[in-house]
Amino acid sequence: MRWLLFLSRVAFICNVFFLIAVSIQFSNWLQNGDIAATIAIIGYFLVILINPLVNLCYLVLFLLRKQLQFIVPAWLITANLLFLVMQIFYILYLNDTKHYS
Repeated sequence: MRWLLFLSRVAFICNVFFLIAVSIQFSNWLQNGDIAATIAIIGYFLVILINPLVNLCYLVLFLLRKQLQFIVPAWLITANLLFLVMQIFYILYLNDTKHYS
């Protein structure tokens, strides 16, 4: 189960990059295009793959009644879950019809 701890840490790092990418999108504070592109790739595209996968693993282990707190710290589980909710709201915000008018 060390793989889940590793994936949880990678998902958390990608989630932090998601926050940085959103902040760059709203206010262009980073002038280096190469670094901004790397942050955007990690923050927008990699997080779409990893964070739902990690949270799905959490759900499966929870349904199988495994002790998840002994594998992954509770703060990391909570943070990844909250980031997933935030990303869902962000996707809904981007797809809102009032956003484009």
